[in-house]
Amino acid sequence: MHRFDDLSSHAAAGVVAATFVALWLVVGAAAHFPHWWEAVLYSTSAAVTLVMVFVIQHTQSRQQLATQRKLDELLRTHPAADDQLIAAEDAPDEELQALSDLNMEDRQRAVESSPARPERR
Repeated sequence: MHRFDDLSSHAAAGVVAATFVALWLVVGAAAHFPHWWEAVLYSTSAAVTLVMVFVIQHTQSRQQLATQRKLDELLRTHPAADDQLIAAEDAPDEELQALSDLNMEDRQRAVESSPARPERR
């Protein structure tokens, strides 16, 4: 699956897909766009779309898990970090909202206590 992820995300995959569509149009024009041509096009595009939905979901899930492990490791090794944040993704919605509210209060205090920044031009 990882090999397919790499292949489908490569820039050449778009060129291959565009070439395939162009060739399919040429075949359709040469055959005067018969009924079977349209049916095969719709079936193929639906199948490819369905497969790509799962490939994209798999890739995003894998990336999210890797990022989460890296963040957990940073929290685990930093002495001042709140250990409860390591399992925040498994917390109930109410707890996540409470953490979000706490972080918003921390941000407000940081903004209020920071020196004024010079304007950008």
